[in-house]
Amino acid sequence: MKVFITGGSGLIGRGLAAQLLEAGHQPIILSRHANEVRRRREYRPCRVVQGDPGTAGDWQAEVDGCDVVVNLAGHNLFAERWNAEIKRKIRDSRVHGTDHVVEAIRIAKERPKALVQASAIGYYGPHGDEDLTESSPSGTDFLSVVCREWEHASEPVEELGVRRAIVRIGIVLAPSGGALAVMKPIFKLGPGAPIGSGGKLGPATGQQWMSWIHIEDIVGLFKLAIENDAAAGPINGTSPHPVRNAEFSKALSNALWKPYAFWRVYLPFGPPDAMLKLLLGDVAEVVASGQKVLPVRAQALGYTFKHPDLAEALRDVLARPKHVISTTAEHKPVPEASRSHAHH
Repeated sequence: MKVFITGGSGLIGRGLAAQLLEAGHQPIILSRHANEVRRRREYRPCRVVQGDPGTAGDWQAEVDGCDVVVNLAGHNLFAERWNAEIKRKIRDSRVHGTDHVVEAIRIAKERPKALVQASAIGYYGPHGDEDLTESSPSGTDFLSVVCREWEHASEPVEELGVRRAIVRIGIVLAPSGGALAVMKPIFKLGPGAPIGSGGKLGPATGQQWMSWIHIEDIVGLFKLAIENDAAAGPINGTSPHPVRNAEFSKALSNALWKPYAFWRVYLPFGPPDAMLKLLLGDVAEVVASGQKVLPVRAQALGYTFKHPDLAEALRDVLARPKHVISTTAEHKPVPEASRSHAHH
Protein backbone atom coordinates (compact mmCIF):
# COMPACT_ATOMS: atom_id res chain seq x y z
CA MET A 1 0.00 0.00 0.00
CA LYS A 2 1.05 3.60 -0.61
CA VAL A 3 0.72 5.45 2.72
CA PHE A 4 1.01 9.25 2.79
CA ILE A 5 2.21 10.49 6.22
CA THR A 6 2.14 14.07 7.50
CA GLY A 7 4.42 14.51 10.52
CA GLY A 8 6.33 11.48 9.23
CA SER A 9 9.70 12.63 10.59
CA GLY A 10 8.37 13.01 14.15
CA LEU A 11 8.53 10.53 17.03
CA ILE A 12 5.64 8.29 15.90
CA GLY A 13 6.05 8.93 12.16
CA ARG A 14 9.63 7.69 12.22
CA GLY A 15 8.66 4.38 13.82
CA LEU A 16 5.61 4.02 11.59
CA ALA A 17 7.63 4.51 8.41
CA ALA A 18 10.03 1.76 9.58
CA GLN A 19 7.21 -0.69 10.40
CA LEU A 20 5.44 0.00 7.09
CA LEU A 21 8.65 -0.64 5.14
CA GLU A 22 9.14 -3.92 7.02
CA ALA A 23 5.59 -4.94 6.07
CA GLY A 24 6.23 -4.20 2.38
CA HIS A 25 4.24 -0.95 2.19
CA GLN A 26 5.44 2.29 0.59
CA PRO A 27 5.54 5.29 2.96
CA ILE A 28 5.43 8.77 1.44
CA ILE A 29 6.67 11.34 3.97
CA LEU A 30 5.55 14.98 3.92
CA SER A 31 8.14 17.28 5.49
CA ARG A 32 8.90 20.98 5.65
CA HIS A 33 12.59 19.97 5.61
CA ALA A 34 12.50 17.36 2.84
CA ASN A 35 16.19 17.60 1.86
CA GLU A 36 17.33 17.13 5.45
CA VAL A 37 14.96 14.14 5.92
CA ARG A 38 16.08 12.53 2.63
CA ARG A 39 19.68 12.51 3.93
CA ARG A 40 18.74 10.39 6.97
CA ARG A 41 19.58 6.72 6.53
CA GLU A 42 16.20 5.41 7.77
CA TYR A 43 14.29 7.51 5.19
CA ARG A 44 16.31 6.47 2.11
CA PRO A 45 13.79 3.79 1.08
CA CYS A 46 10.89 6.32 1.45
CA ARG A 47 9.64 8.95 -0.95
CA VAL A 48 9.95 12.34 0.78
CA VAL A 49 7.77 15.25 -0.36
CA GLN A 50 8.48 18.92 0.41
CA GLY A 51 5.56 20.76 1.99
CA ASP A 52 3.90 22.14 5.09
CA PRO A 53 0.48 20.71 6.04
CA GLY A 54 -0.23 24.05 7.72
CA THR A 55 -0.56 25.66 4.29
CA ALA A 56 -2.16 24.51 1.04
CA GLY A 57 0.33 23.68 -1.72
CA ASP A 58 1.64 21.34 -4.41
CA TRP A 59 2.08 18.59 -1.80
CA GLN A 60 -1.70 18.05 -1.79
CA ALA A 61 -1.53 16.50 -5.27
CA GLU A 62 0.68 13.71 -3.86
CA VAL A 63 -2.34 12.28 -1.97
CA ASP A 64 -3.89 11.31 -5.33
CA GLY A 65 -3.41 7.57 -5.82
CA CYS A 66 -2.39 6.82 -2.21
CA ASP A 67 -4.24 4.02 -0.38
CA VAL A 68 -4.18 5.61 3.09
CA VAL A 69 -3.34 9.00 4.60
CA VAL A 70 -1.95 9.22 8.15
CA ASN A 71 -2.21 12.69 9.65
CA LEU A 72 0.27 13.11 12.53
CA ALA A 73 1.25 16.76 12.04
CA GLY A 74 0.99 19.22 14.92
CA HIS A 75 3.21 21.61 16.91
CA ASN A 76 5.07 19.79 19.72
CA LEU A 77 3.27 20.32 23.06
CA PHE A 78 6.50 20.14 25.05
CA ALA A 79 8.82 22.08 22.72
CA GLU A 80 8.34 25.51 24.32
CA ARG A 81 6.88 27.19 27.38
CA TRP A 82 3.20 27.89 26.68
CA ASN A 83 1.93 31.42 26.15
CA ALA A 84 -0.95 32.77 24.04
CA GLU A 85 1.13 32.53 20.84
CA ILE A 86 2.32 28.94 21.47
CA LYS A 87 -1.23 27.85 22.37
CA ARG A 88 -2.42 29.32 19.08
CA LYS A 89 0.34 27.38 17.25
CA ILE A 90 -0.63 24.14 19.04
CA ARG A 91 -4.26 24.58 18.00
CA ASP A 92 -3.84 26.00 14.48
CA SER A 93 -1.12 23.56 13.36
CA ARG A 94 -3.51 20.70 14.13
CA VAL A 95 -6.82 22.12 12.95
CA HIS A 96 -5.64 23.96 9.81
CA GLY A 97 -3.24 21.12 8.95
CA THR A 98 -6.15 18.67 9.06
CA ASP A 99 -8.31 21.02 6.95
CA HIS A 100 -5.62 20.92 4.24
CA VAL A 101 -5.30 17.12 4.43
CA VAL A 102 -9.09 16.78 4.03
CA GLU A 103 -9.00 19.11 1.03
CA ALA A 104 -6.18 17.04 -0.54
CA ILE A 105 -8.34 13.91 -0.16
CA ARG A 106 -11.39 15.72 -1.60
CA ILE A 107 -9.57 16.86 -4.78
CA ALA A 108 -7.83 13.52 -5.41
CA LYS A 109 -9.00 11.77 -8.59
CA GLU A 110 -8.12 8.43 -7.02
CA ARG A 111 -9.06 8.94 -3.37
CA PRO A 112 -7.42 7.11 -0.48
CA LYS A 113 -9.73 4.56 1.11
CA ALA A 114 -8.84 5.60 4.68
CA LEU A 115 -7.64 8.52 6.80
CA VAL A 116 -5.90 7.63 10.06
CA GLN A 117 -6.14 10.78 12.14
CA ALA A 118 -4.01 11.50 15.21
CA SER A 119 -5.59 12.93 18.35
CA ALA A 120 -4.66 12.70 22.05
CA ILE A 121 -6.14 11.46 25.31
CA GLY A 122 -6.18 15.13 26.31
CA TYR A 123 -9.57 14.93 24.51
CA TYR A 124 -11.16 13.64 27.74
CA GLY A 125 -9.81 16.26 30.15
CA PRO A 126 -9.20 15.42 33.85
CA HIS A 127 -11.66 12.79 35.17
CA GLY A 128 -10.17 11.63 38.49
CA ASP A 129 -10.41 7.85 38.97
CA GLU A 130 -13.10 7.29 36.32
CA ASP A 131 -12.40 4.61 33.68
CA LEU A 132 -12.40 6.35 30.29
CA THR A 133 -13.22 4.51 27.06
CA GLU A 134 -13.66 5.71 23.49
CA SER A 135 -17.30 6.61 24.23
CA SER A 136 -16.48 8.89 27.19
CA PRO A 137 -17.28 12.59 26.66
CA SER A 138 -14.74 15.32 25.90
CA GLY A 139 -13.54 17.74 28.59
CA THR A 140 -13.57 21.55 28.74
CA ASP A 141 -9.91 22.55 29.30
CA PHE A 142 -7.57 23.90 26.60
CA LEU A 143 -6.28 20.53 25.34
CA SER A 144 -9.78 18.97 25.34
CA VAL A 145 -11.05 21.75 23.09
CA VAL A 146 -7.99 21.49 20.79
CA CYS A 147 -8.42 17.70 20.45
CA ARG A 148 -12.16 18.03 19.80
CA GLU A 149 -11.60 20.63 17.05
CA TRP A 150 -8.73 18.54 15.62
CA GLU A 151 -10.93 15.44 15.36
CA HIS A 152 -13.90 17.44 14.05
CA ALA A 153 -11.74 18.90 11.24
CA SER A 154 -11.22 15.38 9.83
CA GLU A 155 -14.94 14.50 9.82
CA PRO A 156 -15.78 15.64 6.24
CA VAL A 157 -13.82 12.70 4.73
CA GLU A 158 -16.60 10.35 5.83
CA GLU A 159 -19.00 12.13 3.45
CA LEU A 160 -16.47 11.34 0.69
CA GLY A 161 -16.76 7.62 1.47
CA VAL A 162 -13.36 7.48 3.20
CA ARG A 163 -12.96 5.35 6.35
CA ARG A 164 -11.76 7.50 9.28
CA ALA A 165 -9.92 6.08 12.30
CA ILE A 166 -8.85 8.43 15.12
CA VAL A 167 -5.98 7.32 17.36
CA ARG A 168 -6.06 9.16 20.70
CA ILE A 169 -2.41 9.06 21.73
CA GLY A 170 -1.42 8.58 25.38
CA ILE A 171 1.90 9.37 27.12
CA VAL A 172 4.44 7.85 24.72
CA LEU A 173 7.54 6.17 26.18
CA ALA A 174 10.38 6.34 23.64
CA PRO A 175 14.21 6.27 23.64
CA SER A 176 14.31 9.93 22.61
CA GLY A 177 11.64 12.62 22.70
CA GLY A 178 8.17 12.21 24.19
CA ALA A 179 7.39 12.36 27.92
CA LEU A 180 10.68 10.79 29.06
CA ALA A 181 12.66 13.65 27.49
CA VAL A 182 10.91 15.97 29.99
CA MET A 183 10.97 13.58 32.96
CA LYS A 184 14.42 11.92 32.82
CA PRO A 185 16.42 15.10 33.62
CA ILE A 186 14.21 15.73 36.70
CA PHE A 187 14.78 12.17 37.94
CA LYS A 188 18.52 12.22 37.30
CA LEU A 189 19.00 15.45 39.29
CA GLY A 190 17.54 14.42 42.62
CA PRO A 191 15.66 11.71 44.50
CA GLY A 192 12.75 10.06 42.68
CA ALA A 193 9.41 11.55 43.72
CA PRO A 194 5.82 11.87 42.46
CA ILE A 195 5.08 14.74 40.09
CA GLY A 196 1.87 16.72 40.50
CA SER A 197 -1.63 16.28 41.95
CA GLY A 198 -0.86 17.81 45.32
CA GLY A 199 -2.93 20.94 44.82
CA LYS A 200 -1.29 24.32 44.26
CA LEU A 201 0.78 24.43 47.46
CA GLY A 202 0.52 20.95 48.99
CA PRO A 203 3.25 18.38 48.32
CA ALA A 204 2.72 16.24 45.19
CA THR A 205 1.35 12.79 46.01
CA GLY A 206 1.13 11.53 42.41
CA GLN A 207 -2.40 10.17 42.77
CA GLN A 208 -3.37 11.26 39.24
CA TRP A 209 -3.49 8.52 36.58
CA MET A 210 -0.95 8.22 33.77
CA SER A 211 -2.16 6.48 30.63
CA TRP A 212 1.14 5.55 29.01
CA ILE A 213 2.13 3.52 25.93
CA HIS A 214 5.41 2.13 24.58
CA ILE A 215 6.51 3.65 21.24
CA GLU A 216 6.32 0.22 19.55
CA ASP A 217 2.69 -0.20 20.61
CA ILE A 218 1.49 3.26 19.52
CA VAL A 219 3.17 2.63 16.15
CA GLY A 220 1.56 -0.82 16.09
CA LEU A 221 -1.87 0.71 16.68
CA PHE A 222 -1.40 3.16 13.81
CA LYS A 223 -0.37 0.24 11.60
CA LEU A 224 -3.49 -1.67 12.70
CA ALA A 225 -5.65 1.35 11.84
CA ILE A 226 -4.04 1.51 8.38
CA GLU A 227 -4.43 -2.19 7.56
CA ASN A 228 -7.68 -3.17 9.28
CA ASP A 229 -10.85 -2.05 7.48
CA ALA A 230 -12.82 -2.53 10.71
CA ALA A 231 -10.79 0.23 12.42
CA ALA A 232 -13.07 3.27 12.34
CA GLY A 233 -13.88 6.00 14.85
CA PRO A 234 -11.84 6.68 17.99
CA ILE A 235 -9.19 4.20 19.24
CA ASN A 236 -7.42 4.89 22.54
CA GLY A 237 -3.64 4.65 22.06
CA THR A 238 -2.76 3.62 25.62
CA SER A 239 -1.48 0.53 27.45
CA PRO A 240 -4.18 -1.68 29.05
CA HIS A 241 -2.50 -0.96 32.43
CA PRO A 242 -2.56 2.74 33.31
CA VAL A 243 -0.83 3.58 36.62
CA ARG A 244 -0.91 6.41 39.12
CA ASN A 245 1.88 8.95 38.79
CA ALA A 246 3.44 7.78 42.07
CA GLU A 247 3.78 4.24 40.69
CA PHE A 248 5.13 5.55 37.37
CA SER A 249 7.66 7.76 39.18
CA LYS A 250 8.85 4.86 41.32
CA ALA A 251 9.19 2.54 38.29
CA LEU A 252 11.12 5.19 36.32
CA SER A 253 13.35 5.88 39.32
CA ASN A 254 14.10 2.14 39.64
CA ALA A 255 14.73 1.72 35.90
CA LEU A 256 17.17 4.65 35.85
CA TRP A 257 18.95 3.97 39.13
CA LYS A 258 18.75 0.25 39.93
CA PRO A 259 22.55 -0.30 39.78
CA TYR A 260 22.92 2.25 42.61
CA ALA A 261 19.85 1.17 44.62
CA PHE A 262 21.88 0.88 47.86
CA TRP A 263 21.98 4.69 48.07
CA ARG A 264 19.15 5.71 45.79
CA VAL A 265 16.30 7.46 47.60
CA TYR A 266 12.63 7.55 46.58
CA LEU A 267 10.50 10.18 48.32
CA PRO A 268 6.73 9.67 48.73
CA PHE A 269 6.09 13.41 48.21
CA GLY A 270 7.16 15.72 45.42
CA PRO A 271 7.23 19.47 44.74
CA PRO A 272 3.90 21.35 44.87
CA ASP A 273 2.04 21.95 41.58
CA ALA A 274 2.82 25.68 41.92
CA MET A 275 6.56 24.92 41.69
CA LEU A 276 5.95 22.67 38.69
CA LYS A 277 4.07 25.54 37.01
CA LEU A 278 6.98 27.86 37.78
CA LEU A 279 9.37 25.43 36.04
CA LEU A 280 7.22 24.38 33.08
CA GLY A 281 4.55 27.07 32.66
CA ASP A 282 0.96 26.14 31.68
CA VAL A 283 2.06 22.77 30.26
CA ALA A 284 2.46 21.72 33.93
CA GLU A 285 -1.33 21.25 33.97
CA VAL A 286 -0.89 18.34 31.52
CA VAL A 287 1.60 16.69 33.88
CA ALA A 288 -0.22 17.48 37.15
CA SER A 289 -3.64 16.19 36.09
CA GLY A 290 -4.30 12.88 34.43
CA GLN A 291 -6.80 10.38 33.09
CA LYS A 292 -7.35 6.65 33.42
CA VAL A 293 -7.80 5.75 29.74
CA LEU A 294 -8.43 2.15 28.62
CA PRO A 295 -7.79 0.80 25.08
CA VAL A 296 -11.15 -0.98 24.75
CA ARG A 297 -11.45 -0.56 20.98
CA ALA A 298 -7.85 -1.64 20.24
CA GLN A 299 -8.39 -4.87 22.17
CA ALA A 300 -11.76 -5.47 20.45
CA LEU A 301 -9.94 -5.15 17.10
CA GLY A 302 -7.54 -7.89 18.26
CA TYR A 303 -4.43 -5.80 18.93
CA THR A 304 -1.92 -7.60 21.18
CA PHE A 305 0.27 -5.22 23.19
CA LYS A 306 3.99 -5.98 22.99
CA HIS A 307 4.79 -3.97 26.15
CA PRO A 308 1.75 -3.99 28.47
CA ASP A 309 3.82 -3.92 31.68
CA LEU A 310 5.29 -0.57 32.77
CA ALA A 311 8.51 -1.80 34.42
CA GLU A 312 9.39 -3.91 31.35
CA ALA A 313 8.42 -1.09 28.95
CA LEU A 314 10.70 1.38 30.75
CA ARG A 315 13.60 -1.09 30.83
CA ASP A 316 13.19 -1.74 27.12
CA VAL A 317 13.01 1.94 26.16
CA LEU A 318 15.96 2.96 28.34
CA ALA A 319 18.11 0.14 26.91
CA ARG A 320 17.61 1.17 23.28
CA PRO A 321 19.92 3.45 21.31
CA LYS A 322 18.10 6.74 20.74
CA HIS A 323 17.45 6.18 17.03
CA VAL A 324 15.97 2.66 17.34
CA ILE A 325 12.19 2.35 17.19
CA SER A 326 11.66 -0.34 14.59
CA THR A 327 10.39 -3.69 15.88
CA THR A 328 13.00 -5.83 14.15
CA ALA A 329 15.97 -3.51 14.55
CA GLU A 330 18.55 -4.76 17.00
CA HIS A 331 18.99 -2.95 20.27
CA LYS A 332 21.29 -3.37 23.24
CA PRO A 333 20.32 -6.12 25.66
CA VAL A 334 19.49 -5.03 29.19
CA PRO A 335 22.31 -6.05 31.55
CA GLU A 336 21.10 -8.33 34.37
CA ALA A 337 22.43 -5.91 36.96
CA SER A 338 20.24 -3.08 35.69
CA ARG A 339 16.96 -4.97 35.52
CA SER A 340 14.34 -3.30 37.67
CA HIS A 341 12.22 -5.29 40.09
CA ALA A 342 9.74 -2.47 40.61
CA HIS A 343 6.40 -3.69 41.89
CA HIS A 344 3.69 -3.32 39.31
